Amino acid sequence: MERYSFIAEESDAGKRIDKWLSEQDEIELTRSAVVKIIEDGGVKLNGFTVSKNKTVTAGDIITAEIPDPVGVDIVPQDIPIDVVYEDSDLAVVNKPQGMVVHPAAGNPDGTLVNALMYRFGDNLSGINGVLRPGIVHRIDKNTSGLLVVAKSDRAHLGLSELIKAHDFTREYEAICVGHFKEDIGTIDAPIGRDKNDRKKMCVTEQNSRNAVTHYSLIEPLRGHSYMRFTLETGRTHQIRVHCAYMGHPILGDDVYGKPYKGCKGQCLHAKKLGFVHPCTGEYLEFTSPLPEYFAKILDTLRL
Repeated sequence: MERYSFIAEESDAGKRIDKWLSEQDEIELTRSAVVKIIEDGGVKLNGFTVSKNKTVTAGDIITAEIPDPVGVDIVPQDIPIDVVYEDSDLAVVNKPQGMVVHPAAGNPDGTLVNALMYRFGDNLSGINGVLRPGIVHRIDKNTSGLLVVAKSDRAHLGLSELIKAHDFTREYEAICVGHFKEDIGTIDAPIGRDKNDRKKMCVTEQNSRNAVTHYSLIEPLRGHSYMRFTLETGRTHQIRVHCAYMGHPILGDDVYGKPYKGCKGQCLHAKKLGFVHPCTGEYLEFTSPLPEYFAKILDTLRL
């Protein structure tokens, strides 16, 4: 069982609770699945069970208990992981391209969670349930780089608050197709589920959440650009969707762009992570070198 808690914002006012919950990136459920959970009493609004057609207002506290997927058995696996930093409350890991962060349908094992359970045992926060122990935020399967893992519930709550308050530095580097009109800029475009394909996201005004990405050119390349991106918000596939929206998809992105020879996914790397430690108050900052595949492609595209 995974438990989630949300606070409705001004922009959420008037939305039906079943529709609103299905739009939350953290849950990743269809509307029909959300309705079933509501009917089973797994969703509460300000502490009370509700019907699926109940509308939310700004400031409402919505809690949801999501049952674990049937047939998924989470077991520790001896998978090597690069732990960049560790203390009693949290750890920072460097995820390789191709590794899924947590188990889900189609990826029951071989995930970062399986590796974390082997490495840290029971020393992981339990706030996100048995499927996502310690997971505070995610990066896509084919995105490499840094993410923080909570080992205590206190750290998990503190890190989550930092992310919500935009006091959490997440800096990415990517190779994009073509050249941006401006070397420095901001993409402020709302993101929601693609109505034709729920596995994809898109820029849309309907059933969306605000999304802001800041970008700057690191180096012009032959037919491409070596870019830096900083997240102000953290929507699913945000950088990938925003780049495609601008007409400059990330190289190798086979969902929002095109595959690229020699690359098993998008050339997108979570380069820098910075935050105030939620338990000690110390500012921590970490950087990760570009993976070998990324560096090789970069060299072949240099002018």
